[in-house]
Amino acid sequence: MAVRLADVAKAAGVSQSTASRVLNGSTRRPKPEIADRVRAAAEELGYFPNAQAQALARSSAGLMGLIVHDIADPYFSSIARGAQRGLAGTGVQLMLASTEREAAAEIEAVRAFMSYRTDAILLAGSRGTQDDALLQKVLETYQDNGGKVAMIGQPFPSAGGVQIDNEGGAAALAAELLKLGHRRFAVLGGEAELSTSAQRSAGFLAKLKSAGVVPEVVREGTFTRDGGYFMMSELISSGVVASSSAPLCVFCVNDVMALGAMAAIRAAGLRVPDDVALAGFDDIPTLGDQFPSITTVRLPLEEIGRMTASMTLNNGEAERRMVVEGTPVLRDSTRLD
Repeated sequence: MAVRLADVAKAAGVSQSTASRVLNGSTRRPKPEIADRVRAAAEELGYFPNAQAQALARSSAGLMGLIVHDIADPYFSSIARGAQRGLAGTGVQLMLASTEREAAAEIEAVRAFMSYRTDAILLAGSRGTQDDALLQKVLETYQDNGGKVAMIGQPFPSAGGVQIDNEGGAAALAAELLKLGHRRFAVLGGEAELSTSAQRSAGFLAKLKSAGVVPEVVREGTFTRDGGYFMMSELISSGVVASSSAPLCVFCVNDVMALGAMAAIRAAGLRVPDDVALAGFDDIPTLGDQFPSITTVRLPLEEIGRMTASMTLNNGEAERRMVVEGTPVLRDSTRLD
């Protein structure tokens, strides 16, 4: 039979309300000798405090929710690891939900975290170019009831968080590739309605235009590894890659797309960078360990997760917005001999 709070109170010789104040985190604290007696009784009997009772006692569940598009994507798992490290030692536990990029699943996750009385909700990933009215309404209801909301990657009307300078990072990458001597370019983007994809494509293309360079191909597909694979396969089949002796430099708007594109290049019997130069964006873990190593724009993904979690815990910074810039990292995949 499970040990009840009443059993602990009886063993310690105190009232049940006093035992509850000691074990469930109330701001009203009994005398130290009484508290020690209650804790000793709880340990001897093997009593574990009820999380719901603790939340009610201190008006806090000690929980933070993180919603990501795809936990299998190293971009999101790195952010999650950073958020967890940002909560280390605070007593706050991180709960995770993965939506598989479904808007309905995202709203369902928010509502689930609301029901668990989480103190804050973090949402990571690209938002649509159109405002999501229902999500906005649900988050505002949560905030009106004392919850904190932070966004990672994209801004949101009623939330703070960490925003990524996608256009600036992509433009900086294009500038570096132009300095290397590349003049033939293709841009493989994600869905047109995704802000992250649109911003990265726009930044890259704007820099090419300012240099007087016209890209040979600009395509939109799926913001995934398979999206990169299929678009690259189509590009190879179209004959664009082999239309010149100079290698085509392909910019994929994220790293998992670049990995898919590399697989398609190899499947076609071509080589990187001899036949096709390749670049991505994010610098996900292990990207530099690929052969050849892949050029990208480095984002401090773990630090972004850590900063957002820490900011959200701090009442004075909960609505603050920070902008993080990416840094181009040139590797073997765009080398010109």
